[in-house]
Amino acid sequence: MSDRELLNRITTNSKVMIGKPVINGTRLTVEYILNLLAHGASISEILEEYDGLEEADIRACLLFAAQSLESTTFMPLNI
Repeated sequence: MSDRELLNRITTNSKVMIGKPVINGTRLTVEYILNLLAHGASISEILEEYDGLEEADIRACLLFAAQSLESTTFMPLNI
């Protein structure tokens, strides 16, 4: 699947989840899916939990995040 096809699975609408990017036809935000993955959920676990969700939707979230970070400037973290 091309990048364009994957990114077409993500949409924003100011009336849905306060305009955050979501997977088309759902109220699942890109941020939520990324947090699930970051906290150890597997793709198969996410797909089992959310009927109708496809692996390509999760890959679309990852691609959306990667492309969103391309033009971002970062400052060092003081942890």
